Amino acid sequence: MFNSFGHLYRVTTWGESHGPALGCVVDGCPPGIPLTEADIQPWLDARRPGQSRFTTQRQEPDAVEILSGTFEGRTTGAPISLLIRNTDQRSKDYSEIAQKFRPGHADITYHLKYGLRDYRGGGRSSARETAARVAAGGVARAVLGRLAPAVRIRGALVRIGAYPIDRAAWDWDEVPRNPFWSPDAGAAETWTGYLDGLRKSGNSVGAVVELVAECVPSGLGAPIYAKLDSDLAMALMTINAVKGVEIGAGMAAAELTGTENADEILMGNDGRPRFSSNHAGGILGGISTGQDVVARFAVKPTSSILTPRRTITVTGEEIEIVTKGRHDPCVGIRAVPVGEAMMACVILDHLLLHRGQVGDAGGRIG
Repeated sequence: MFNSFGHLYRVTTWGESHGPALGCVVDGCPPGIPLTEADIQPWLDARRPGQSRFTTQRQEPDAVEILSGTFEGRTTGAPISLLIRNTDQRSKDYSEIAQKFRPGHADITYHLKYGLRDYRGGGRSSARETAARVAAGGVARAVLGRLAPAVRIRGALVRIGAYPIDRAAWDWDEVPRNPFWSPDAGAAETWTGYLDGLRKSGNSVGAVVELVAECVPSGLGAPIYAKLDSDLAMALMTINAVKGVEIGAGMAAAELTGTENADEILMGNDGRPRFSSNHAGGILGGISTGQDVVARFAVKPTSSILTPRRTITVTGEEIEIVTKGRHDPCVGIRAVPVGEAMMACVILDHLLLHRGQVGDAGGRIG
């Protein structure tokens, strides 16, 4: 249990880091949506490991297979089962930690809860599980492309360690040009030298990812227990190593006054409301305003590092541990496409909920 998320567009992931395969089952996808592996694969390619020296060198093709839920290239309305085979496991890399708990990992909590754990890369707690989420996000994007074609979801890395981007230099076209998903070429250059040093010293660092969903229809979400921002925050918090989520101004809103924070409402030339700013991140009272939906999440440093750390064994012996294997010096880099996928799933889920409850009965202005 507890391996599913979503209301109407519901995703259940399965599989482990070093098992034969992993994947997901997508339920609630409308019928008649054009969908093939080629529609999903580009998003998995973006997340795939081993594409630069700044990510784990595990070589996985992450080739997705659609096992059910489509016929003649279109969704049928039945559950869509997606499979991604693991091909480059090195379970022997983890044999030395079978009886040791890695600091910062879920090893000790899995042991305390279940009485056993899969020490090969963390099993279910491994970031490898996020490949299935990205596949589900690919399906969600295909549906959004039919139901709300103007919606565009993009992500970028806006901070590595103590080094943020220069927001005045933000350029979405720069994001695919560097290995960091950075919208600021200058920051990418700074991060290159910084991460090279960390990588060579066997250390790691955290990062912050920013997500922006443009042209989101107004009215998505619901009061209290199905707020768009609360569901988005929950979805992002389920990503491995995420320790914090912000919507709009986020924590910085606590430093603002009421006159600074309240986004003034004006009347646009198109007969629709427009806002003077977007401190709310496109969501008020849990419901989308029609502005860009903006969220950020913080990813902690990779816990698998070569620097010796103190820990204990399953028998209670105090020892030092060094985690060998292939690991990301900054796992936040590959979290960008994962965050995009989770945002796509949440927005589609709320679009389907809105259509089912409200339809065309929304309020009008003017």
